[in-house]
Amino acid sequence: MPEGPSIVILKEQAAPFAGRTVRAVQGNTTIEKERLVDQRVEAFRSWGKHFLIELPDFSLRVHFMLFGSYRINESKSWAVPRLSLAFDGGGEINFYACSVRFIEEPLDLVYDWWADVMSEHWDPKLALRRLRAQPGTLVCDALLDQDLFAGVGNIIKNEVLFRIRVHPLSTVGALPAKKLRELVDEARRYSFDFYEWKKQYELKKHWLAHTKRTCPRCDIPLKKAHLGKTHRRSFFCENCQILYS
Repeated sequence: MPEGPSIVILKEQAAPFAGRTVRAVQGNTTIEKERLVDQRVEAFRSWGKHFLIELPDFSLRVHFMLFGSYRINESKSWAVPRLSLAFDGGGEINFYACSVRFIEEPLDLVYDWWADVMSEHWDPKLALRRLRAQPGTLVCDALLDQDLFAGVGNIIKNEVLFRIRVHPLSTVGALPAKKLRELVDEARRYSFDFYEWKKQYELKKHWLAHTKRTCPRCDIPLKKAHLGKTHRRSFFCENCQILYS
């Protein structure tokens, strides 16, 4: 599943189409895709894992789910796009294996930009307040809660918890105040590291815990388990990541 930093990269790659008009649409989506024809793109935006195309009277939301992908100015010969947008002056964006839907309301009324870890409006104090209101929540679930950390996915979750030495089954309320601040700060810091490494095609080279077998600090096997209410894969060290409960 693409995480927030990858959606920001897509937004940047799509930027040349801003101000241009959709001339043709294709794809196997069930939405009324013909509405998009002759619509001028006012802006490309992102919120967490959502890619947003803002149009004069409505917007299009693309969510890549678990296996979604996209191609700009090229297509997959072996796959039918969920939605394909062709623009005046040439060029196209193709979306695959994703969810697309219209948003009728202004985006500023729909999205909490302060919760997006990649946004210039990100508010760490608000994130702390919201975390403290959920003392019984597991930290592995808290990091994946898009109302708290929009854009954080499983890779960022595992890497953040390893870096701040917190066991994924720790509860939010049991974390010392310093650790809770570290959790919030590292979620944003690592997201921007992810963004830079992804652009340089070297993201996996920097993973310390995600999908790894051995703890680089303790030189012992890492534990792998499907934890929390989401049952997403967690990779962690039972020696150096402290269980606060």
